[in-house]
Amino acid sequence: MQEHALAALAAPPTLAVVRAIEPGQLGNPTPCTEFDVRALVEHMLHWGPALARASRHSDGEAPADGDLLERLERQIGQLVEAWSVPAAWEGTTSMGGPQELPAGMIGAMAVGEIVVHGWDLARATGQEISWDPGLQDFLYDEVAKTAELGREMQAYGREVPVPPTAPTLDRMLGLTGRDPAWRP
Repeated sequence: MQEHALAALAAPPTLAVVRAIEPGQLGNPTPCTEFDVRALVEHMLHWGPALARASRHSDGEAPADGDLLERLERQIGQLVEAWSVPAAWEGTTSMGGPQELPAGMIGAMAVGEIVVHGWDLARATGQEISWDPGLQDFLYDEVAKTAELGREMQAYGREVPVPPTAPTLDRMLGLTGRDPAWRP
């Protein structure tokens, strides 16, 4: 599977969840204990532009018009467009700071944001969600490589033990500090 195709695989299930969120669910708790649904959407809107700009193929302008969920839909679309360019995954880039990182690492972070937070939103609003198995394998491998760094940066919580025989998505979620069995 080509890396530049991953964001386009990640987005449709997450977008379906976003489109089904009811206004009354914005205060629901999420697996990210510091965020309710509204705050998690705002978090995604905050980091999305920097992730898009890091592709070097997007101006990363934050969507300004529309309600919160409409803006998130456009932000996810912007991430897909930005990281669907093969050259976006090459070389090094940054998210606006002085530190350069491998572009592929930041591209994987962008795809991971779509999937992990899509799962968070689905769980918080009582929806089912699933992604392409190849995409899940890719993300598990990427998260496994960067989990310690993610914890040091406080992007991930403490690892939640998940059996090695559990589905790939569950094992990846455990690496990010999420309990795959979490329910509101």
